[in-house]
Amino acid sequence: MENREPANSSQNIKQSIISEELIAEGKWVKLEKTTYMDPTGKTRTWETVKRTTRKGQSADGVSVIPVLQRTLHYECIVLVKQFRPPMGGYCLEFPAGLIDENESPEAAALRELEEETGYKGDVAECSPAVGMDPGLSNCTTHIVTVTINGDDAENVRPKPKPDALVSHCSCFYKHSVFKLANIHIKCRGEEFDSSSES
Repeated sequence: MENREPANSSQNIKQSIISEELIAEGKWVKLEKTTYMDPTGKTRTWETVKRTTRKGQSADGVSVIPVLQRTLHYECIVLVKQFRPPMGGYCLEFPAGLIDENESPEAAALRELEEETGYKGDVAECSPAVGMDPGLSNCTTHIVTVTINGDDAENVRPKPKPDALVSHCSCFYKHSVFKLANIHIKCRGEEFDSSSES
């Protein structure tokens, strides 16, 4: 039988980082020029953003999927709306934030949820650390699912922390795509009434 080389022998070349050079550094992030070897063995460079705040945690932060459960109501997911300067406008997001030093992802998730929405809940599941935008940054997050007992007195009229600078809303699981589309239109018009979506 005739021996043939693999169609793409470059797949055997191990890609690796050769060097990292600091370009600029701010309080929260830094920009580096990353030199690496591509699958063909060629040396290339990449502009990489990294957080300056990581201190040995398994991830930089947490993203919380809050599930609001109330008697005689559909289960809802809770979202927050806040102005994001890089986007030049308002964004609808899951509650999220950085993990403090010596803080577990679960504890960070419950803290961020209460700070941004006023809700208190229980952790149902925590994912491994996952990349947020690996083509740009090494930033990672844990995705934490939290259940909220909406019948509990402390969750009937939740209020975010005064310095949270966000407002929250909830949308049904059922037909949630259409709900989110409607909320997105409201955000673009900078009109937002969280009570209308609860």
